[in-house]
Amino acid sequence: MKIGVLALQGAVREHMQSLAACGAEAIAIKHKEELQEVDGLILPGGESTTMRRLIDKYDFMDALKEFAAQGKPMFGTCAGLILLAKHLAGYSEPHIGVMDVMVERNSFGRQVDSFEADLAIKDVADSFPAVFIRAPHIVEAGENVEVLCKHNGRIVAAREGQFLGCSFHPELTDDHRMTAYFVDMVHQAKQKQPV
Repeated sequence: MKIGVLALQGAVREHMQSLAACGAEAIAIKHKEELQEVDGLILPGGESTTMRRLIDKYDFMDALKEFAAQGKPMFGTCAGLILLAKHLAGYSEPHIGVMDVMVERNSFGRQVDSFEADLAIKDVADSFPAVFIRAPHIVEAGENVEVLCKHNGRIVAAREGQFLGCSFHPELTDDHRMTAYFVDMVHQAKQKQPV
């Protein structure tokens, strides 16, 4: 099982280390053709505007949408969640726009307002050390979206079918349970895929 990490910007190496700790083969995706080699994809945290510019520059957008259309799991963390969302507060156009959520950018403040919190995440952990850095949050979730976690009343982790999104950076800790949850999603999706 191979899982890609979109390697245009952000915490790519940390995600790859976390995947390896979960027993998955991690591949840094730098060209859109490489998406065909992987069974799942992590969209890492970083700066969503910069990531979008790089996605456009390297002609990734159609390939990412096609990847989603194939039923392959995608996990967006922080800026990655913004890329997955169908709706962005204050913006008319989404990016990849495949997950039925409305996301607000930088909703926990600026870089200096970064913090850690212990979260109870459904099906993942009773206590997970979540790192929030200029984090977005999910303002609204569609009827088929399962809310996995809230922090101070705000939705910070959710799943809709093959799509998983969180506001925080699970890769910046030594706790790999959130990554393991996604690896399991990829494993289950792969078993359903026609050979």
